[in-house]
Amino acid sequence: MCKTHLARLDELISKSFHCRHGKAYLFNEVVNVICGPQENRKMTTGMHAVADIYCARCLRVVGWKYMEAFEQSQKYKEGKFILERTKLFDDVPEEAADTSILALRGSGLARDSRQP
Repeated sequence: MCKTHLARLDELISKSFHCRHGKAYLFNEVVNVICGPQENRKMTTGMHAVADIYCARCLRVVGWKYMEAFEQSQKYKEGKFILERTKLFDDVPEEAADTSILALRGSGLARDSRQP
């Protein structure tokens, strides 16, 4: 892990999301990421247009950005970001990751490398 700052705790919306690799976090904003190309992806909550997001420092996939939700009930996700727990923490128990997300990832905003 390169431990680049990716988000601030005050941008965290939910710790209740899941992805195919386990737990995930929904954020309003993230920093130091590069957006990949948009693609349509079938998820448990329906079809979404998403773009994978990569750490701007090590280029590792760390999650995705919701570009568009095709179901009305999912529109709140548009423009929001998912950070996958397994991509952020190596060998850290889930409970410890939940309580230390600020310490490991959000102690301050670094250079904003997001792309539209």
